[in-house]
Order: sequence, then structure tokens, then C-alpha cells
Amino acid sequence: MSLKARIRTFLDTRHALGFGGAREILKYIGPGLLVTVGFIDPGNWAANVAAGAQYGYQLLWMVTLSTIMLILLQHNAAHLGIATGLCLSEAASKHLKPAASRTVLGSAMLASVSTALAELLGGAIALEMLFGIPIRIGAGMVLAVVLYVLFSNTYRRLERLIIGFVSLIGLSFLFELSHVSVDWAQAGRGWVVPAFPQGSIPLIMSVLGAVVMPHNLFLHSEVIQSRQWQLERPEVIERQLKYEFVDTLFSMIVGWAINSSMILVAAAVFFRHGVQVTELQQAEQMLRPLLGNAAAVVFAVALLLAGLASSVTAGMAGGSILAGMFDEPYSIKDMHTRAGVWFTLVGAYVAILFIANPFQGLLVSQMLLSVQLPITIFLQIRLTSSAAVMGRFRNSRTDSVLLWATGLVVSALNVLLLWSVVTGAG
Repeated sequence: MSLKARIRTFLDTRHALGFGGAREILKYIGPGLLVTVGFIDPGNWAANVAAGAQYGYQLLWMVTLSTIMLILLQHNAAHLGIATGLCLSEAASKHLKPAASRTVLGSAMLASVSTALAELLGGAIALEMLFGIPIRIGAGMVLAVVLYVLFSNTYRRLERLIIGFVSLIGLSFLFELSHVSVDWAQAGRGWVVPAFPQGSIPLIMSVLGAVVMPHNLFLHSEVIQSRQWQLERPEVIERQLKYEFVDTLFSMIVGWAINSSMILVAAAVFFRHGVQVTELQQAEQMLRPLLGNAAAVVFAVALLLAGLASSVTAGMAGGSILAGMFDEPYSIKDMHTRAGVWFTLVGAYVAILFIANPFQGLLVSQMLLSVQLPITIFLQIRLTSSAAVMGRFRNSRTDSVLLWATGLVVSALNVLLLWSVVTGAG
């Protein structure tokens, strides 16, 4: 079933979803929310706060565009897991030549370490805001909590934990929005009308690079394939694809709303008062005199939750990638999965010990992700377009056109982001 057909089916079944139908759909909500925390992570916070502080509501359209791209890519990654029972890493190991698969997956492992660096750093920054704990010690505390969570919980428990975290982060930003005066007319225009204010190109591309992340594509295919729906009849797989699309669409819209809220708050508070924000600590400090202590504390607590949750999913992604290199699914009891989790999170923490400027560390991590992202996207498109891999569930022509267009746009913008960071252009 093509993406267009699934959208049509979803729309046609809206009126048929009584209480029983809604309850049926709720059973499939979860995998998408695990992925959602990856694009409401501390890297996103830095990009969104800077975007709102510098340009007001003008860059909200980039959150809309990047979320649409993300829906296409994440649904396609889940499509692979449902149809084949393989995660992206396992499929690459099975269907690519060994040298090619090890090179691609090795770069994905490094991207997961880079992602985890930003997540641990964000949690540490939040602990510094709340309790004055030094960054390196705070990062170690976040690392310890995340490792405990990963090694003591199953998929289902982790899903519930992450859903709880995402809910609290969303409520935190509802609280922040209730304390500011938003120009909703300008915001509405900003969501749908592209604008390129002078000097905004690097920040526009940073917002995109922080939303579409390689580890999330690996993670989504892993979480979905763990349910082994490919063992069912074709009509059952068709139904799972439909429900998975609902899960992805719902989860990505939640992420869109939270990312948008970050820009709205920054625009209403900092842009309105002519305050330029370049660090998350600075944002929290400036919220106190403008909105009061409660708003500043809620901001820091939400950042801590985002750092913890996204560190968990980064560790899961690293475990999935390394396990897939050995043709194994993610299992925290498996040696290769455990090694992947340890390498991702401990490697990120070691890197933090050598970072003098936390904000610069966030920027460098985004740059490294930008280098790897196109590799993962085109790996995924190659696999999901192949009849040898997907059988009757390979990408339709419409799917392929949309995915290739998305991959090319994301690649071009991420190359420009890398160039702007290296040259200092903007």
C-alpha cells in the first residue's frame, strides 16, 4: 500500500472509529513517541530558542517543512520493519556487501555517539540551571540514570516511560505559553509562509538538521520490527501499516507542536524585548526577570526530561545499530546490543570531558550529524525500494518520488549547514 493510499484509507476510516476503533488504534501508539523525543532534544532547544529570539515567528515554517519530511522518512523506516521483520541495520547487513554495510553502519554508530553527546550535555546543562552542578559531573549523573533505565527496562516499559516524559515536556511548554502573549496572526503566517531573513540561512538549516536525525531512522525500524508483524498474513501487514502511519503522524505532530512552542515562547519573550540568546543557560536566566521563577524552573525541568529521554533513545539506537552489524535484533540481554549502548553513551561522556564550551559542543554534534544523515537516508530508500528486500511492500512510484525529493532537499541543506559552520558564513 502506497503512502498516498494509506492517507486515503486513514481519512476514509475516521467516521468508522467509534470507541472500539479508537481503542484499537491506541494499542499501536508508542513507537512513534519514542522517536519524537529525538527531535525535541537539547539540540533542538538550542536551535529553536535562537530562531525565535533572533527572528520572532518568521522561521516557524521550517518546523512545519522539516516535520513533513520527517513523517515521510520515519514512516518509511517503520515500513521496512513491519514488512521484513528487520531493522535498518539488520537489513543493511543482510542486503549490502560486507565492506559497504560495515562502512555505512560504522558511520551511523559515530552519529549515535554524536547524538548522545548533545543529549547528555543538555541534561547536564539543566542540572546546572537547577542545582548549580558542574557540567561534567551533571553529565555523569545523567549517564548513570540512563544506563540504569536501559539495562532494567523492556521495550514496553521504555515506551510508557518516554510517553510520560513527552507528556510532561508538552505540559511544560503549555505552561510557558500561558505566561506569554503570542501574536497568533504572525505565528499562523510564520507556520506556512517561507521567509529567509538576512543572516538566517545557517539557523534555518540548523532547525532542519536538529529535526531529521539518522539515529531516529534506525530506532524506529528497530522498535517496529520487534513486534514481528511480518510473520502475519499480507492483509494483517496492510492493517499494521495503516495503524503505524497513524502512530507516526500523531507522534510527529506532537513533536511539531513542542518545537513550535519553543519558538513561540522565545519570540514572545526574547525577540519582543530585543534580547539575543546564544546559550540555553542564558535563556533560563533571562526568563526569571521576564516571566518569574516558576517559568524558569519549568523550562529547566523540561530540558532535563528532554535530555534524559533523548539519551535513552540514543543509547537504544546505538545498541540496535551494533547488534544489526552482527545480524541480530536489539536485545538488552545480548552482548552486542549492550556493547552498542555502552559505546554510544560512554563514548559520548568521554567526549564531553574534553569540551570546554558546552554550547559549542552542541554545534559540533549537529555538524557531525549533518555529515552522516544523507548516508542513512539513501541507504533506507535503496532498501525500501528493492523488491528483493520488501517484496510486494516495496515503495510505490509516488513513495519513491517523495522520498528521493526529501532526501535530496535534506542532503543539500545539510551540506550547506556544514559549509556554513566550517566557513563561518551566514
